[in-house]
Amino acid sequence: MLMQHVDGENKGKIVLFALSTCGWCKKTRMLLEDVGAEYDYVYLDLLQGDEKQEVIQQVEKWNPQLSFPTMVINDKETIVGFNEDKVREILG
Repeated sequence: MLMQHVDGENKGKIVLFALSTCGWCKKTRMLLEDVGAEYDYVYLDLLQGDEKQEVIQQVEKWNPQLSFPTMVINDKETIVGFNEDKVREILG
């Protein structure tokens, strides 16, 4: 899977599933950078074929509605949509 990495402070394993055209996804990325967190992200809409299907299956495990952004923290906590308060609460 073509994950992009953004350097920052290690605040756990953070994976952001997003769409390149989504304003809320962009705001979520800006928020992660504001709190200084290291994270990986993938833009689902830029993928094709098997790779796209693989990412869709991953997102559906955490967010059956398949809405974006979907952020997974330490493979156990999910934040769906733009939720600044929850992100700041979890990541400081």
